[in-house]
Amino acid sequence: MARRSLKASILGIQKAKRAFQVREWTQEYLASEVGLETRQPIWKFFTGKPIERQNFMEICFQLGLDWQEIAELPTQNLPTQNKQDWNNCWDINTLVQVLRSRRSDKIQAQCATMRLLDVAQPIELEDIYVDVNILNNMTCQRWLDIFELQDFVQEFDRFGLGEVCQERVSAMQVVATYPKLMVLGKPGSGKTTFLQHIAQQCNQGNFLSDRVPIFIRLKNFAEDATETGDFSFLNYISQELADFGTCDQQIQTLLAHGRMLILLDGLDEVPEDDRAEIIKKICKLSEEYYKNQFIITCRIATYEYQFEGFTDVEIADFDLPQIEAFVQKWFVNVSRNDRENGKAKACQFMQKLQLSENQQIRELAVTPLLLNLACCVFQARSDFPARRVELYKQALNILLNRWDEARNIKRDRTGSYLSLPHKLKLLSQIAAITFKQERYFFTKSNVRQYIADYLRNLPTSLAELEGLQLSSQAVLKSLEAHGLLVERARGIYSFSHLTFAEYLTARNIVTSPEPEILQEKLLSLVNHLNEPRWHKVFLLTAGMLNDATDLLQLMKQHIDALVAFDKQLQEFLIWLNQKSLSVKAPYKKAAIRAFYLSLVRTEDLTLTYDLALSLAIDPRVADNLASDLAIDLVLSRALSLSLTLPCDSPLERVFALNFALPDEQTLVSNPELKRSLQQLKEQLPYRDQDRERLKEWCNTNGCLSWAKKLRFVMLSCCNIGHQWQFSEQQKKVLKQYYALNQLLVDCLKSGCEVTPLVREQILETLLLPVTRTSGYVLGNYGRAGVYHYG
Repeated sequence: MARRSLKASILGIQKAKRAFQVREWTQEYLASEVGLETRQPIWKFFTGKPIERQNFMEICFQLGLDWQEIAELPTQNLPTQNKQDWNNCWDINTLVQVLRSRRSDKIQAQCATMRLLDVAQPIELEDIYVDVNILNNMTCQRWLDIFELQDFVQEFDRFGLGEVCQERVSAMQVVATYPKLMVLGKPGSGKTTFLQHIAQQCNQGNFLSDRVPIFIRLKNFAEDATETGDFSFLNYISQELADFGTCDQQIQTLLAHGRMLILLDGLDEVPEDDRAEIIKKICKLSEEYYKNQFIITCRIATYEYQFEGFTDVEIADFDLPQIEAFVQKWFVNVSRNDRENGKAKACQFMQKLQLSENQQIRELAVTPLLLNLACCVFQARSDFPARRVELYKQALNILLNRWDEARNIKRDRTGSYLSLPHKLKLLSQIAAITFKQERYFFTKSNVRQYIADYLRNLPTSLAELEGLQLSSQAVLKSLEAHGLLVERARGIYSFSHLTFAEYLTARNIVTSPEPEILQEKLLSLVNHLNEPRWHKVFLLTAGMLNDATDLLQLMKQHIDALVAFDKQLQEFLIWLNQKSLSVKAPYKKAAIRAFYLSLVRTEDLTLTYDLALSLAIDPRVADNLASDLAIDLVLSRALSLSLTLPCDSPLERVFALNFALPDEQTLVSNPELKRSLQQLKEQLPYRDQDRERLKEWCNTNGCLSWAKKLRFVMLSCCNIGHQWQFSEQQKKVLKQYYALNQLLVDCLKSGCEVTPLVREQILETLLLPVTRTSGYVLGNYGRAGVYHYG
């Protein structure tokens, strides 16, 4: 059972004081951050006196320290008699099991809990851990060219760029197969958590139960080694085991027989000045005591030295079952919901995650670190935020800054010279260039050139300072280390998530320094309105602008121009408007127009019924549908059935048509329509007639004749069922027109900054016919012509 109080060791106090001095805090401020009413526990902490366990752990967290490394944990030295007995015992199996037993609490203290970003308390590892997979081949070592990678992107689908067509295997199976492993992964992919899980499983006897687990955080080891001047892993392990009553001869016996599981976490977190020495000492230990099992973790972007005899593997992104397993655990165990409510909220999260509008969030959720962010956001409001830009901004900030800052990790010097705003600006420029060129993958030489161009254009003072320190290669490695750029094959890069490329492309537009430049970029953006791959960029740009009026007006003008010069399409829109004005329904007129546009598109474009635009304009359409709209919907479906059901199933056809027409109760308010439809029903053959006579009715155009009569009734009684006979080009334009109006409404609903008046004006004029004024006028938004809505 864990002790209720903890105190800092002498070495732990020194570390804590250094971290405290770096932050330049007062004890009062630290107490407030921890949530303490007085600074008394802070004073006790720094003087090595026991304080409440939870307060101790929270103080360490605020200082960016691992509490297990600061606390004075029980050494559990053996009694003298037991030591003597053990020294006389040379059976290696007994030695292993006794030492495992003695060190069990230490491994438990090191590995049983973890911290999640933005979660106030430590979490039991097994309450959140999800089994991870390993990619069969490391992505950065594949010999593929850009064209082969581009082939994986079919019709601009969302894609997991790094792992296209990659097979996966269980990570634990890989550990059981290879005695020496270098486990690589992107930031936040779960490398440390995986290593802690292995240590726990070994400690509990569930995995490699004949080994003694040794867990070493390489960042802490390097700090201690720098302070003492001793970088020997053998000395470190010997001291570690000596605290549990093991003599040097026994340690040598364990190492010589290969009975240790040595887990070295976070090679990338070791300061650059110490990394070469640490690598040299790891090599020495693994070569001298080659029979032992070694596992090292490292960020893939910072891994350059290949360890002799080690197998390099890469942690795979989460797949959908892993995401679901993580979410289930998060909402039950992390957010402290009771089990039923937690499972319900997890189910709700997964349902919303798989909606088409949440595609970008789903893409980020393959990374555990960013999935945790999504869970935190969802927990607060049981939904994802309408302003997605804030979520993506947070995700970028986590990768570029907060994740390292929370663990007090200092990256390479190059990264520190480029400030966070400069990194974002550089990434935004790369995204804008490559996205516009539709280059989701780019060569190393290309990206280095983009970086070099950016560095050359830095202000003189920065350029002089950084010119000595920075190179395009160094900056590229820094951006890779943050997990924003990823090497997909040898010498070929992309953004780690397409969502980031889209967000940064939008950011490049919005952060334009001058209004004139911003206006030019908005005009350029609108030229891509007909390209579906740009639609997410429109949504993000609208969400980032301080005032989205100009963009929305430009979009509206472009959309209306699609149909402005086609006489037949204008006549169709005139009918659409007249029809919407003639029905009785408590919805916005634009929503009614969208409803009838969907009915016509279904008939003329052979589509399933899609009321998404109507619902987006006015969600009340999803409730009990107004009588006039309900009747027209049923009649449209009946007409489609009469024209599409196969003749080789006459009984099914007649049966379907009988039930497709509206029931009498629905038609109470329209006696003329009720009478006409009753006559039509009576003209259908009886269902109890033999199959041959029913088939004859179908084959002698009885069904087509009946459909014509139904269409006539629809036209005369309801003003629907027109045969517009659009050309293929007009169908294509109408499809674009519908999709772009949907995009415009989505932009309005994305939480963009626009006045209520402008918002209402745009909604009121959706899907209306337009008449062009005589002459050409270059309006405020740069497009020739001014449109009036009839």
